[in-house]
Amino acid sequence: MNQNAPLRTKPAPLTSPDRNSLLRHVAIVFFGFLSVGLPLPPIALYLHDQLGFGAGVIGFAIGLQSVVTVLTRHRAGTWCDHRGARSVIHAGLPLAIVAGLLYLTAALLPIHAVAKLAVLLAGRVALGFGESLFITGAMNWSIGRLGAQRTGLVMSWQGIAMYAAIGLGAPLGLAIYGAAGFAGVAITAAASPLIAFAIAATIPDIPVSGNIERTPFYKVIGLIWRPGTILFLSTIPFAGITSFLALAYAARGWSGAGMALALFSTGYIAVRLIGSHWPDRFGGTRVAVISLAIEAIGQAMIWLAPDPWTALAGALVTGIGFSLIFPSMGVEATRRVPIEQRGRAIANFIAFFDLAIGVTAPAVGYAAGLFGYGAAFLIGAVAAMGALVLAARG
Repeated sequence: MNQNAPLRTKPAPLTSPDRNSLLRHVAIVFFGFLSVGLPLPPIALYLHDQLGFGAGVIGFAIGLQSVVTVLTRHRAGTWCDHRGARSVIHAGLPLAIVAGLLYLTAALLPIHAVAKLAVLLAGRVALGFGESLFITGAMNWSIGRLGAQRTGLVMSWQGIAMYAAIGLGAPLGLAIYGAAGFAGVAITAAASPLIAFAIAATIPDIPVSGNIERTPFYKVIGLIWRPGTILFLSTIPFAGITSFLALAYAARGWSGAGMALALFSTGYIAVRLIGSHWPDRFGGTRVAVISLAIEAIGQAMIWLAPDPWTALAGALVTGIGFSLIFPSMGVEATRRVPIEQRGRAIANFIAFFDLAIGVTAPAVGYAAGLFGYGAAFLIGAVAAMGALVLAARG
């Protein structure tokens, strides 16, 4: 990394219409992604408690949506470049609504448990493709309206919306499940993307380039592989801390894992709120290098923690470090491709995050089974350092 590179020109302050546009796009992402986060715990409970399926089937049902999302990201980006971001969102959100309706069908139809499972799995497939479309479209649409110089700002705020939808959706889904059963969860899961669709209908479209070149998947990956790989490696600590921190606390005989996860979230959100413009102002690579160093330190603190207080501090530091890596590398990924391929670049870049979430839990879980749950954070520290080296060479 060239430490003497000049700072980028600071984007002009957002105008009132631009701010309003950003907030509406953030709302689209939040309500759209609520259809992803809200059903997750209820699906597991419904499959286990009411339909009688085991952990293997539950894991398959939960993970199927992410698999479909990863496999369709490039297609979503291609459609976004060719047809426009608004039309892609208008295709993706109805699929999320259909997913909720299929959950409702599974809950209400008097059919065998296996048939209910099949209907629910069809809903997971619809949601996977729908998420791929509406998230890719929302990011590309907002960047197109606010300008490429605000890519980091857009990704920061839309990332907050996604994180909030997961964080708030899980307890909300459990509360609805307890009060109204799985049918109530299904209705809410269908209603939230409907709200997002109504908001999207109020925002004017942006022009597309009209370039219908079918860029092969490997060519797009060839342009963005470095920021994508950095995102992949930096997400391993995030996936590890959300999956294994509570287990590590229990194995060490500590209490307070919930507080540690809360501190991780606090650090993550606080930095997003304070520094959402930093990747655009200082450059994605500069911000990522500092962030990755902080993330690695946080993971090492948890791994080596002699007491729960050190682990609490490590969780906070990890959240601070992880916070801006996604928008920072998003800035770098989008600047490597021409504007007419921005949708494909965004889609395939996000797929690196999806892939990291899908791969980390089983891989790190296997290592934790051999060496203890603390190994998850050693792996996280090594992954963050590997990402740091890769970013510094960029």
